[in-house]
Amino acid sequence: MQNTKSQKYISLVTLSLILTACSGGGDGNSTPPPANSSSLSSMPASTSSSIASTAAQSDLIKLNQIGYKPGAEKLAVVPAVSATTFTVSKTSDNSVVLTGNLSAAQTWEPANESVKLADFSSITTAGDYKLTVDGIEKPANFTIAANAYDALNAGAIKAFYYNRASTPLLESHAGVYKRAAGHADTKVYIHKSAASAARPEGTVVSAPKGWYDAGDYNLYIVNSGISTYSLLAAYEGYENYFKNQNLNIPESADDVPDLLNEAMWNLEWMLAMQDPNDGGVYHKLTSKSFSGFVMPDADTSDRFLVQKATPAALDFAAVMAAASRIYAPYESTYPGVSSKMLKAAKSAYQWAKANPAIYYTQPSDIATGAYGDKDATDEFAWAAAELYITTKDDSYYADLNPSAVTANVPAWGDVKSLAWISLAHHLDSLTKVADKTLIKNRLNNLATDIVAKKMASAYGVPLVNGDFNWGSNSGALNQAIMLLAAYEVDNTKTDYLKTAQSLLDYVLGRNPTDFSYVTGFGVRTPQNVHHRPSVADGIAGSIPGFLAGGPNPGQQDKKDCSVPYASSLPAKSYLDHSCSYASNEIAINWNAPLVYVSAALQVLTP
Repeated sequence: MQNTKSQKYISLVTLSLILTACSGGGDGNSTPPPANSSSLSSMPASTSSSIASTAAQSDLIKLNQIGYKPGAEKLAVVPAVSATTFTVSKTSDNSVVLTGNLSAAQTWEPANESVKLADFSSITTAGDYKLTVDGIEKPANFTIAANAYDALNAGAIKAFYYNRASTPLLESHAGVYKRAAGHADTKVYIHKSAASAARPEGTVVSAPKGWYDAGDYNLYIVNSGISTYSLLAAYEGYENYFKNQNLNIPESADDVPDLLNEAMWNLEWMLAMQDPNDGGVYHKLTSKSFSGFVMPDADTSDRFLVQKATPAALDFAAVMAAASRIYAPYESTYPGVSSKMLKAAKSAYQWAKANPAIYYTQPSDIATGAYGDKDATDEFAWAAAELYITTKDDSYYADLNPSAVTANVPAWGDVKSLAWISLAHHLDSLTKVADKTLIKNRLNNLATDIVAKKMASAYGVPLVNGDFNWGSNSGALNQAIMLLAAYEVDNTKTDYLKTAQSLLDYVLGRNPTDFSYVTGFGVRTPQNVHHRPSVADGIAGSIPGFLAGGPNPGQQDKKDCSVPYASSLPAKSYLDHSCSYASNEIAINWNAPLVYVSAALQVLTP
């Protein structure tokens, strides 16, 4: 059975095929193939997608290929032809439902394209439609549906299941993507960089479970931090939405929402990464070098816990503090876990305060992702905020020192704004010391700046040249998260919601490459992501539900690719080939904001 889901709009029917039996590192942490690996050069590229003419894509109308909620802002990008109007018709009978005016032509610098915008937000009736413009050969099809993002959200969460370590994926849960267990990680060695008197070099420990970080088979605490938090924050924001999901994972029959069941798989691994002797947290669990493009069970190299570091301890403390309060209502399923998490969080926080500037340094014999970070002030702020919210202990709020903490778009190496998200979620239950006006203003000021970028953009998205880098798609969605957090504390600011919608639209097809960057979801999706199971499983196409990193003009993988990028322009510098770890890898910290944003827009949009 070949994977053909990406050749058509995915529907809830198709989702059932994904979820049932019928069915590197992120942000600058490269996962290149080993030098002696020939598996990539022999892989057939999807020629039509990886080296398609940029001119051909410039002739297309670009819009969200998944669809829209009825009350959403709905925009399409149209090439700057001479036409001044557009038409929307029902696909069923070609009856015209809207004739509208196109905006004036403007050039979007990241793609060097002159384009116009079509605004068809006034169409609110569910159905299938097509948008046509004189002078453009192909119409653009779109759907309006009340459940527009249910399948996308479920697929984005299910991708974490597909990236589980230490377990087989059974056909009953994974369908055609079933595989044998790999990386039991019950026999992991303490690396010399992590050695201590209580755990000298070579000590054997057990640290199973967790998610493979990206296209590689290693696990990293700092990237697990923002990834796991983003899932937990989505749950805190939209709890009722997730309570009704059934993702067909092994834990689906219990009384815990599946999103929390999936997050627990990684949280249990994170708990095992703490040294019980002093509270410090190891930076990563890894082999000494990246494996070839093999299935997990074929990678039998030794695995190591590598160096304790301050940012890792604080990321761990923040996530465990948040998880402690979120899992507290599920004591019957996870007995004692909530209190264990809070104790672990406090212990890691105290270790970090005693060791405030221990930063990860890549050992000479380790060649996997570094995730190096030489500034822990943002991690201190985030950890203090989460401990404050969970414990209501005002001393943690004092540690946060909120007047000194700014707000920006979060990334794995800069997590201070995660504190503002959590504080906003708990605004009504904070103690008296909290400055609620400051919290709102931090979010509002950032959101206002992001909206201003959208209003100045020919593509109607708040993305400029500097936003295109490693994992640019996750950067776009993290902007959306900040907008949504600001909208929730002031829902009169509808421009925040509209701009978040445009960022999801961008990821789902309203972009110069005409890709919906989520595998299996859309008309034109990545077929050859840099992801070892997707390459080695022998199934055509990519495992569904993963967000590709997106355009990256750095092209750090150019020397490793046998086919060229179609363009060096920032918004077009994307290559759908498994060699492209700089633009076409997947990563847990890229999928996590997709989960958050798709859920939020599904809940908040009429």
